[in-house]
Amino acid sequence: MAKSSDTKTTSAPKTRARKAPAKSAAEGEVADAPKPARKKTTKAAAPAKTASTDAKATSAPKTAARKAPAKPAGKAAAATSSRSTTRSSATKAGAAAKGAAKPAAAAKAAPKKPAAKSASAAKGTAKTGPRPWLATYPDVLPAEIPPFAHNSIGEMLVEACRKHSDRPAFTCMGKSITFAELESASRDFAAYLQSLGLKKGARVAVMMPNVLQYPVAMMAILRAGYTVVNVNPLYTPRELEHQLKDSGAEAIVILENFAKTLQTAIGKTDVKHVVVTTMGDMLGLKGHIVNFVVRKVKKMVPDWKLADHVSFKTAMKKGADASYTKPECTLEDVAFLQYTGGTTGVAKGAMLTHSNVMANVMQNEAWLETAYIDQARPERSIYICALPLYHIYALTVNALMGVKLGAENVLIPNPRDIPGFVKELKNYKFNVFPGLNTLFNALLNNEDFQKLDFSSLKLTFGGGMAVQKAVAERWMKLTGCMIAEGYGLSETSPVATANLFNAKEFTATIGLPLPSTDVSIRDEDGKEVKQGDVGEICIKGPQVMAGYWNRPEETAKVMTSDGYFRSGDMGVMDERGFVKIVDRKKDMILVSGFNVYPNELEDVVAAHPKVLEVAAVGVPDEKSGEVPKLFVVRKDDSLTEEEIIEFCRDKLTGYKRPRHVEFRDELPKSNVGKILRRELR
Repeated sequence: MAKSSDTKTTSAPKTRARKAPAKSAAEGEVADAPKPARKKTTKAAAPAKTASTDAKATSAPKTAARKAPAKPAGKAAAATSSRSTTRSSATKAGAAAKGAAKPAAAAKAAPKKPAAKSASAAKGTAKTGPRPWLATYPDVLPAEIPPFAHNSIGEMLVEACRKHSDRPAFTCMGKSITFAELESASRDFAAYLQSLGLKKGARVAVMMPNVLQYPVAMMAILRAGYTVVNVNPLYTPRELEHQLKDSGAEAIVILENFAKTLQTAIGKTDVKHVVVTTMGDMLGLKGHIVNFVVRKVKKMVPDWKLADHVSFKTAMKKGADASYTKPECTLEDVAFLQYTGGTTGVAKGAMLTHSNVMANVMQNEAWLETAYIDQARPERSIYICALPLYHIYALTVNALMGVKLGAENVLIPNPRDIPGFVKELKNYKFNVFPGLNTLFNALLNNEDFQKLDFSSLKLTFGGGMAVQKAVAERWMKLTGCMIAEGYGLSETSPVATANLFNAKEFTATIGLPLPSTDVSIRDEDGKEVKQGDVGEICIKGPQVMAGYWNRPEETAKVMTSDGYFRSGDMGVMDERGFVKIVDRKKDMILVSGFNVYPNELEDVVAAHPKVLEVAAVGVPDEKSGEVPKLFVVRKDDSLTEEEIIEFCRDKLTGYKRPRHVEFRDELPKSNVGKILRRELR
């Protein structure tokens, strides 16, 4: 985040012919929702062992003829030059097909004013092998997503708001806004932004946690024809300055808590327009109390001064009186510049087009159907949104898919406050809970969380980092709901693979490729590895980014000649299509020529009853080059180094066993709670 027998590569796996399912009904409209076929649902369980599959087959898998996604203006998902024979040529869907461009080379994917073609549409002919995951798909899953029904994310969101107008769309700190209110507020803020004279495609930064203003601002920027630049509110002035300069952002919407950071950074950027909001701006009368507590009691707002800034409330009033013009958006326009966080060097902006993100919403929507194969669909789904919306995971899965399906998203501004988080959870009969391993682990160790009613919980899925088996088993025992692990990156909008949501056991894999997605396991030369060998996970599909903003050389480094994105993650695929991550290439520990993967060590040690959290890194060693070192947060203070090493003795071969153990009160984590190994080296 493994290996088994070779699959036959001389002939492709046969999948049964079946009709493409109808477009997924919006959640809550149970009467209109198609009843999922229940036959052969035992296929959802993952195999006990996993394997790699050799994609160099001489023929493609025989799948039922299906409609392909609408041709997203030069995107790889539709480019016949970069698709195997398992897919039909993409259909042109009305305006979606207008202006379709020829696929560009990856090195040309990031001009200053990008034509935003998918980087997957690189030159070269794709040699996609068999797709064994299709035979594992239950009947409710299509091999391909349908044609796009909208030309932009803004159109998609507006339609959803009008369809579900009276339902609550987002709730924060006890205050809800309906879909009708979301549509109206986003229209007003979009009109305000347009009144500033920004040109189509202008970058507008958003720097705030999970508050009601975030979905309003995000939707407004898209409706106005601009590009959203998501910014981590915890950034330092140096990090913020880099992102604003690199993106060329001309405006920013920021929570006042972080205005001091902007004050320090803004002088060297192109930002001309600043909108400052407060925690209580959309909380009604309660907002005044919240603002007083945040400012005066908790002292969370450092003194700041920004010349010519406008308050969020003032901007909304001006927008309500201004005219709004619907822009001419196309599928290839850049919707988001999603920065990678700089974990592999200087932070880069992944260009996610409207088609990239809408494709991933549709892929996730199709996948959601597997959750209701064996259980009833909620009349109106409630999603818990603890992960930050400025992160691509929550942005796509919670905000965008949630809105499209008419679900209510409960926003948690500070999930690190576990007692406060649990107190909020008591107020809702929640159905869908996206999260990541460290969050699940922290909740499981909270006594009040253990007392909650989980009878309404239908789906838990984890991403962002490997879900540890010990955590998944404890979650299942407490909630009765299995954690379905998925996988993706900012560059893939983000989801590329996922476990089936009706699986009864934790698979310890990242699941199967989503519809319209190809995954290939390759060596450093870009060739398919032998069956069972570890290789780099490479991804191709309509959700793959158009490239890195203004960095064609960086784009070329991660795109193969046949249009695959090189993830940097090492893994294997079994004969049924399940993918297992071994580890990040850069995190591998080399012990006397043998590869040791930190995830494996962490998974073993996390099962120790006295361990709360663990991270493994490689440290220099005179004899072996490197040896594994563990950093452990104890659940029980009596835990010793010797006890951990002895615990590993019968579970790990000699060279994999930790040589050093260091105890810490806490481990360094990213803004979403992912453990940062690089800070422990």
